Amino acid sequence: MLENVVEFFKNLPEKTCVQCGKKMEEQSECYSHSCENCNTI
Repeated sequence: MLENVVEFFKNLPEKTCVQCGKKMEEQSECYSHSCENCNTI
């Protein structure tokens, strides 16, 4: 069962910015949906 959970998280798509579509570096406890560049605009 634990292997299935690990595979699930390995197969999640990369997090991307909802505004520009750029790949975002994921951080723990970060729930932002916009990259730093779009957040400052």
